Amino acid sequence: MDFKNKVVIITGASSGIGKACAEEFAKRGAHLVLAARQYVTLCEITADLENRYGIRAVAVQADVSKEHDCEVLIKQALVTFDKIDILVNNAGLSMRALFDDLDLSVLKNLMDVNFWGTVYCTKYALPEILKTKGSIIGVSSIAGYRGLPGRTGYSASKFAMNGFMEALRTELLKTGVHVMVACPGFTASNIRVTALAKDGSSHGETSMEEGKMMTADEVAGRIVDGIAGRKRTLIMTGQGKLTVWINKLLPALADKLVFNHFTKEKNALIK
Repeated sequence: MDFKNKVVIITGASSGIGKACAEEFAKRGAHLVLAARQYVTLCEITADLENRYGIRAVAVQADVSKEHDCEVLIKQALVTFDKIDILVNNAGLSMRALFDDLDLSVLKNLMDVNFWGTVYCTKYALPEILKTKGSIIGVSSIAGYRGLPGRTGYSASKFAMNGFMEALRTELLKTGVHVMVACPGFTASNIRVTALAKDGSSHGETSMEEGKMMTADEVAGRIVDGIAGRKRTLIMTGQGKLTVWINKLLPALADKLVFNHFTKEKNALIK
């Protein structure tokens, strides 16, 4: 697939996988609409990508948990470029706390960003993507296939995203629109640093060894390649594929393996 002059919207584009996806699409000649809450950072990113790759890029300040912000984001894309080819629903929050200790506002916050943010942006972009027979992407997680301890709200929101995307794909089966769920494994990014603690505050540190993880640039390359190949589902690591299959075939074993894995993380929540 040639991305030259395609119009791509990316949410959560100020850092991590979203920023890396912006770089990857720009390399391949796509024009960009980048959304995040960090407007100054977004403006710096768009200016840099325009200068280095000769593409057009626009920054839109948006909190995807707010329906109005998502509607404005899509309208801005149309005002600037008059079409939408690809929507990458990447904006996301994580968490780290046991459910028994958790303030329920944290779980609601994750659902608002990870699930409803995807729903809102997709709802407003869909009429235009139907016209271009383009792509709708949900950046999900293995946590959307297998619940992870200490991440009840995160897992719930990603399960919800996966179900929404699967149903949407089936509805759009005969329209020519491509729907893909991308599931990175653990990725070296700031998502764990900004993960919410039990009271909704930011952890400010990671509980895992980031150096052993796939980089955001590697994930972005695979996502863009997956869009080019119009893949249905993208599970990016051997560990992720194994987890999904064991969970389907031997769910009780999966419970034990996942439990044991998370007893080994830094400052483990379960023992």
